[in-house]
Amino acid sequence: MTDDPWIWLEEVQGERALAWVRERNAATRERLERHPRFAAMRDGLRAILDASDKIPAVTRRGDALYNLWRDAGHPRGLWRRTTLAEYRQAEPAWEMVIDLDALAAAEGENWVWAGATALGPAYERCLVQLSRGGADASVVREFDLRRKAFVEGGFTLPEAKTSITWDGADAVYVGTDFGPGSLTDSGYPRIIKRWQRGQPLADAATVFEARAQDVSASVSVDPTPGFERTVVARWTDFYRSEQFLRVGDRLHRIAIPGDAEIGFWRERALIRLRSDWPVGGRVWPAGSLLAGEAAAILGAQDAAGMPPLEPLFAPTAKRSLAGWSLTRSQVLVEVLDNVAGRLEAWRPAAGGWLRRDIATPHPGTLAAQALHDPLLRDDEHAERFLLTYTDFLTPDSLMLGDTGSDRLETLKSLPAYFSAVGMRVEQQHAISADGTRVPYYIVWPKGAAADGLNPTLLYGYGGFEVSKPPWYSPAFGTAWFDHGGVMVVANIRGGGEFGPAWHQAATQAHKQRSFDDFAAVAEDLIGRRVTNPRQLGIQGGSNGGLLVGAVMLQRPELFGAVDCRVPLLDMQRYHRLLAGASWIAEYGNPDDPAQWAWIARYSPYQNVRAGMKLPPVLFTTSTRDDRVHPGHARKMAARMIEQGHAPLYYENIEGGHAGAADNAQKADMLALEFAFLWQTLGR
Repeated sequence: MTDDPWIWLEEVQGERALAWVRERNAATRERLERHPRFAAMRDGLRAILDASDKIPAVTRRGDALYNLWRDAGHPRGLWRRTTLAEYRQAEPAWEMVIDLDALAAAEGENWVWAGATALGPAYERCLVQLSRGGADASVVREFDLRRKAFVEGGFTLPEAKTSITWDGADAVYVGTDFGPGSLTDSGYPRIIKRWQRGQPLADAATVFEARAQDVSASVSVDPTPGFERTVVARWTDFYRSEQFLRVGDRLHRIAIPGDAEIGFWRERALIRLRSDWPVGGRVWPAGSLLAGEAAAILGAQDAAGMPPLEPLFAPTAKRSLAGWSLTRSQVLVEVLDNVAGRLEAWRPAAGGWLRRDIATPHPGTLAAQALHDPLLRDDEHAERFLLTYTDFLTPDSLMLGDTGSDRLETLKSLPAYFSAVGMRVEQQHAISADGTRVPYYIVWPKGAAADGLNPTLLYGYGGFEVSKPPWYSPAFGTAWFDHGGVMVVANIRGGGEFGPAWHQAATQAHKQRSFDDFAAVAEDLIGRRVTNPRQLGIQGGSNGGLLVGAVMLQRPELFGAVDCRVPLLDMQRYHRLLAGASWIAEYGNPDDPAQWAWIARYSPYQNVRAGMKLPPVLFTTSTRDDRVHPGHARKMAARMIEQGHAPLYYENIEGGHAGAADNAQKADMLALEFAFLWQTLGR
């Protein structure tokens, strides 16, 4: 589409574009705030988000556990710390480190926390990253953790999409916007420099450069005493890279597949595969996690020179690798087994590795977080780990485990925000257009029956290897389940539920399979009389926004409402907008006529037409989203209005890709969405 009459809406901060946004926002609010429960939903959701009985997520830095806490009195957040002994108490005593609200007020900025990188083993300094309004871009400031103050004359960087990591106490590796030519076409750092304390950034030595057409350049530092390693990489696409070990000023290419990931555990390396790898006289299948001697792996010139490798995980048709975490003596392996979590522990032993299953709650979602700090000589928490568990009807719980024991100590639990009495969850399968069995979860509210009359919301994502296992949602519980709504989560291809093959089956020329899978689940729900087309809504965000946007146009007869969040919709220009070029490996390159031929068949902005009978749709996005350009949603809504459709549109002026910068904004956005769904799908 060479003559796009709505291209001016891509001017994110353009006066004309923002005037259009405010006009649409006002019309949408006027419509959705009419719902009789809107105010109650907004206030109730805000109370949940601000509640003091949430589980404080923590990150260990030396002797302290750090947490970012938001509540009604601290909407931007408190960065605070405590000890593990104190954290085990019902009401831990916290020490405030940074008050984001006070800092923002003092500086006249809308700061949103973007993380901190601490320098071990003393953990006296860290690099704090602060985002304006929730954007991916952030400023960097060095912070003294003892004095609880920013370091005057310390490492400081202006707003950019920056990556930064320590290289000792007086130097950092940094990739940022160094000026013209320093960013890739995707808008990420292309150049890595080593910046010494007190040195002007312009004088910092360049240690690595990627190419402009690459996604980004990156650096990682393993400071484990006796095993120090620095690895730099050029990411040629979203999933592939060339990785190099930096030894002095020399770079040695690491001879693993370009789509593999490597991590280190003292003298060992762990390698996760995305494709089959012939090595050592056998073929390791995609989705495996392999362990081997790090020095030999790093010294190999090619696959033929690789040392013996041991599989810590091998995939099956139903089991995939979800992640891993490292204690001092064991590797904790998280497994998705038919889209439910399992946990295994592996430890090296004479002649191989020993595996044991860790008894955990099931079937839900697990996440293990080892507390071991390899920088500490005497680490009292070396074998301890935190384990979270949740499912659709069970509030999150946080447990403390130890690799030397089978006991899990429950430290924290969310309260039940809704009554699960009489509710039930079931897993079903739909048959997609090509015969593939696609699993999905149904969450039934109390008293619901398969009578074909249930307001039902079908959620999906289907991209970038992202899995959607069960989760506990107080928002859905209070605003949806409590009023008779059914929720369905579709585990469609493009996601990571069954490993790399499940993802790769719905990328590039095969992206349509995600849409076919989603439509098949919708048809199955109607066939099982869970609901009917008028009361079946769909919801998705980002890549999921593309999903629901495409399926809305391809199968409009199946749906009664479409909730399309921070979406990609103009797939002819997505690679020219913000970070879009980094996703060519997922979708293809629309500048290539052969690839555009298959993208064009589903791109929503190019396929919507006047006269189509479409379900009601709500588009939501954020002005401060610097990942998925708000122009996608803006232009799609404008085109549909021009064609005689009546979409609703709401754009939060802040919020980044998450759509909201604080709990008040998040509660308001959720209330608008639930009001839309009840107005369109309610009995």
